[in-house]
Amino acid sequence: MRTIVITGGTDGMGAALARHYLAAGERVVVVGRSRAKFDALLADAPGESRFIAADLSLVAESRRVVDLLKTSYERVDALVLAASFIRQRRHLTAEGHEASWSLFFLSKYLFVTGLAGPLGAAGKPVVVNTAVPGARPDAIAFDDLEMAGGFSFRRSNAQQRRANELLGILATDRCPRLAYVTWGPSRLVRTGFAGEVGPGMRVSAAVLGRLLGQPPEKAVQPVIGIIDDPAPGRTSCRGATARPLTTGPHDEEDAARLASAVERTL
Repeated sequence: MRTIVITGGTDGMGAALARHYLAAGERVVVVGRSRAKFDALLADAPGESRFIAADLSLVAESRRVVDLLKTSYERVDALVLAASFIRQRRHLTAEGHEASWSLFFLSKYLFVTGLAGPLGAAGKPVVVNTAVPGARPDAIAFDDLEMAGGFSFRRSNAQQRRANELLGILATDRCPRLAYVTWGPSRLVRTGFAGEVGPGMRVSAAVLGRLLGQPPEKAVQPVIGIIDDPAPGRTSCRGATARPLTTGPHDEEDAARLASAVERTL
């Protein structure tokens, strides 16, 4: 029996993955904000599971969950990072971090680095990071990671995506056997929209999702393939299609610089 940890596992693609692996007889650990949604998920797919309630936009909560996982499980076979909450504007958490950066990168950094031991204990460890690949190499503002000097949704999104690609360098350097995949769906997914956005984005997402979106159960089929047959090293995919890794002239140095900057803020 494998241990599958899924952040954002009560909605959308995360929930679809949880249902699949519960039905397959795996141990599934879901990290999310809604116990009610988790209970509803279990009604559809009972099995060996655990729910950990947490707001992963808070560093202290991410640390708490990582510590709990390390003390509870000697081995983590797969880590799926799918928690999402979209914000169009800069927002500070109670800890003073920019909320999108904290959720979409700081929490992932803590999970990937903090669970290096349990992942390394697995036979075929895999991290699937739902950070759409393909951000430009210079997307990170190293001197202003939390964008106090000028926030935009587009810049924030690009920086998070590039940072999560560099996180794969740190992760695979520590564990060469690890498969680290930055992954995004091939097209829109018909799922709930969690976030604080304007009415235009919310209506567009709802309408286009209904008209053009694929169901979450279909969207995650490539992820299931990745988890069930992982290939060591860093890769990136849109749906089932492999995409070239974004490369810059100083990737290793940028990854180390990013880690150093983040450690100073945590």
